[in-house]
Amino acid sequence: MGRAPAAGALAGPLRAQSRRAFWRSAGGRRHAQAAGQAGVHPPFADRPVFVLAPAIAMFTMLMAFVVVPFAPGFPLADLNIGLLFFLAMSSLAVYAVLLGGYASNNKYALLGALRSAAQTLSYEVFMGLSLLGVVLQAGSFSLGAIVEAQRGLWFCIPQFLGMVLFFIAGIAESHRLPFDLPEAEHELTAGFHTEYSGMKFGMFFVGEYLGVILISALMTTLFFGGWLGPLLPPWLWFLLKTALFVSLFVLLRASLPRPRYDQLMALGWKCLLPLALLNLTVTGLVLL
Repeated sequence: MGRAPAAGALAGPLRAQSRRAFWRSAGGRRHAQAAGQAGVHPPFADRPVFVLAPAIAMFTMLMAFVVVPFAPGFPLADLNIGLLFFLAMSSLAVYAVLLGGYASNNKYALLGALRSAAQTLSYEVFMGLSLLGVVLQAGSFSLGAIVEAQRGLWFCIPQFLGMVLFFIAGIAESHRLPFDLPEAEHELTAGFHTEYSGMKFGMFFVGEYLGVILISALMTTLFFGGWLGPLLPPWLWFLLKTALFVSLFVLLRASLPRPRYDQLMALGWKCLLPLALLNLTVTGLVLL
């Protein structure tokens, strides 16, 4: 009698696997593992650009981490324009999506790439404006100097509106739910990476998840005192704060519905832009 539940538990997955194998053979489709690490190159794609696009997506996100200060004196590059360098690298990431969608020679991929370009460029404007209040209060574009300027008071209090605007723009920049419209599967199959498989598909998603960690690290650095905190080592404070925001990204994915694309763009230009300008104006008046 004890063997019956075990047999039933095995029968379900085996039946599902055999059914999918039958559908695959009947439709002439290749097995997922047949693509291998190199993936499948569509015969109609522009091969050099098709291969280059996912590498750009991962490279730009990795480069942006160069200026993030994890602890006192421990950014890989302590630039006095570190914040501008971050904005530059995040802006370059849109080329990966555009090139990937264009080189795929697929209408769904191209539509997803065009959506991504419009979304990223639009929310890049609001992201930059939301950070100008922090720059005015810290008096520097250096991320290390911004952290040091928060020893008396974290910028999440005087720059609360800027923090909210930056977080919303960060979600849109990293294409995470509810703003993952460039790859909305209910409309565009898989968006700009429809034709990708193997490690090239994986590199797109490595870049996407690196973007989530990067936005979380910047939230920590710009608004929550970076490595500052009592008792614990500075690097541990930084990791704990960053992990908190990464968890918030995960919770948002399971909590909020996906808006329409026109609603997303209207939110940016009709709501976030006036609020960002208001935050910048009020900060300037207070400091004067």
